[in-house]
Amino acid sequence: MEVDHGLSVPLSVMFGDVEKWPVKVIPLHVNVVQYPVPSGQRCYDLGRAIRKAVESMDEDLNVHIWGTGGISHQLQGSRAGLINKEWDNQFLNDLIANPKKLVKKPHVEYVREAGSEDIELVMWLIARTAMCEEGEEPIVKHPLATP
Repeated sequence: MEVDHGLSVPLSVMFGDVEKWPVKVIPLHVNVVQYPVPSGQRCYDLGRAIRKAVESMDEDLNVHIWGTGGISHQLQGSRAGLINKEWDNQFLNDLIANPKKLVKKPHVEYVREAGSEDIELVMWLIARTAMCEEGEEPIVKHPLATP
């Protein structure tokens, strides 16, 4: 599978040159370009299925789960450059404390409030539910900002 900046940039920031990554990577492509994009419930369930699969392994694995994509942003059109900090902060709070709330949030709300590229956040929901049960706080989060 050929991967794009959504995978290569964060892992390169973490581990350096792509050819020298010290980990095995299993990319998971989530459609956020062409409608219909997956529902919040489907993303939530996918994250839980990933966690269940990892937990079922006999060996003790060190698994990293990365949800990539940007929070509020729009790259083109009259709203190019859009940043909605209030939306971003609420999303992050819900992601940690109440991810089930995000399941009910319609895609059009992501786009209206935070820009056309914000639908990428469904990948964060997958990663969140893959890490731990609702009510448990994920162990680590490292937001990366672009200059």
